[in-house]
Amino acid sequence: MSRYLRAKIFSSRTVFLLGCLLMVVYLCREYSGHTALHADVQMDGSQISPNTKNTSYVYWQRCERNMSANSITNFSSLPGHIQDFLYHRHCRHFPMILDLPHKCGGPDRSSEVFLLLVIKSPPHNYDRREVLRKTWANERLQNGVWIRRLFIAGTTGTGFEKKRLNKVLELEQSQHYDILQWDFMDTFFNLTLKQVLFLEWMERNCPKVHFLLNGDDDVFVNSHNVVKYLQNLKDNNGSKHLFTGYLIDYARPIRAPWSKYFVPVQLFESDSYLPYCGGGGFFLSGYTALVIYNMSQSIVLFPIDDAYMGMCLAKAGLRPGSHIGVKTTGLYVPSNIDEYDPCFYNEILLVHRFLSAEMIVLWHRINDPNLKCVGSLK
Repeated sequence: MSRYLRAKIFSSRTVFLLGCLLMVVYLCREYSGHTALHADVQMDGSQISPNTKNTSYVYWQRCERNMSANSITNFSSLPGHIQDFLYHRHCRHFPMILDLPHKCGGPDRSSEVFLLLVIKSPPHNYDRREVLRKTWANERLQNGVWIRRLFIAGTTGTGFEKKRLNKVLELEQSQHYDILQWDFMDTFFNLTLKQVLFLEWMERNCPKVHFLLNGDDDVFVNSHNVVKYLQNLKDNNGSKHLFTGYLIDYARPIRAPWSKYFVPVQLFESDSYLPYCGGGGFFLSGYTALVIYNMSQSIVLFPIDDAYMGMCLAKAGLRPGSHIGVKTTGLYVPSNIDEYDPCFYNEILLVHRFLSAEMIVLWHRINDPNLKCVGSLK
């Protein structure tokens, strides 16, 4: 073999080995980068050192279908998404992709969190999360108490789309430290699963938080009013029952197959739901949140998440309450009044269905230091 050919072969082997080495380095960096995504911040905003974080996570096998669902009456005639729910509603354990075990300062220090904002947000709603961070969900010390923020999410899409959307959340996490994500499909019928997974996380990492707001990422919240309302509760610092919002009583399950809220008798036989608060946004005490979690352990999952909360409350012998300042069905504004007049929201706690641009405009108007409202417009 000529010297030239031997040198060429040696060069090819060198390039191949060097490529392998670079690949190993890249994978190691990817792994360490993933771990860094679980970095957390303390109550004063400083970052927790990596060696003080709880980085141990439990991963479960993919949950298998419960094939006994096939024996349900007229199962084959049900829509595909309902069949899928019935196959998998026993599945309650999913691996965490993004975790923040020290978000509340750890279990013992979680009593320092007065109000925890728990916002349901699918991965693709990046713009909504950014707006909320800059407006009513801004983490801050308000009236002498801490407000903290969490977005809770599953995954959406498959293949490259799922990876891209997960990457978006990873980038957000590295900057804001405010996302909990589990590896389950983030769909409307899985909202109850998302709630239960969060409550399990809360019991483990944030058991002493005083109060929680649980809501969608398209609600507008006058969080100044919320803190005042909660601070003015008589004899309740979060250690007693509180569950309040837009109370829905005597609601009936929707039997129309075309509806997003379609619930066939195979899922729910009764003709009426137990009392519950609209899932767009409600307020509850830390005590009640843990009660709901404990009750959920013996209540089969039901796809309408707000109605499921009512089931858990009823089993505990508790009742949801009504607050006139919570408008999850929207807010009626007379035609002769600017619908973004900040004085019209003077006594409001929460309004559902806001666009991001509307959220920014209203929040800045409400926080105008020169704002003067005479009486109430309601």
